[in-house]
Amino acid sequence: MNVRRFLSSALAVVGPLTSALVLAVATPAATAAANPCGYYATSSDAYYNHCTSDGSHIVIEVEVWGPNYEKCVLPGVTWLGSSSKIDGAWYVGRTC
Repeated sequence: MNVRRFLSSALAVVGPLTSALVLAVATPAATAAANPCGYYATSSDAYYNHCTSDGSHIVIEVEVWGPNYEKCVLPGVTWLGSSSKIDGAWYVGRTC
């Protein structure tokens, strides 16, 4: 009997703590998933998120139907256009 009471009490304490820990860890991941580094698209818009702490401006190549083009982007999120017109974007290896 004592073992059952102990296990029940231990589970009653650990259960809520585990749930709180999972929520605390999941919140930053959800934020990062909302604006990932590099190219990402929503159902309507395409973006490039230049994740940096050094303030650098970089050149990306934007893939579209027809000839691709290059664009200089600042740190943070840059709107590229409609996701129906943008197929992707990537860093080309130089600053601007």
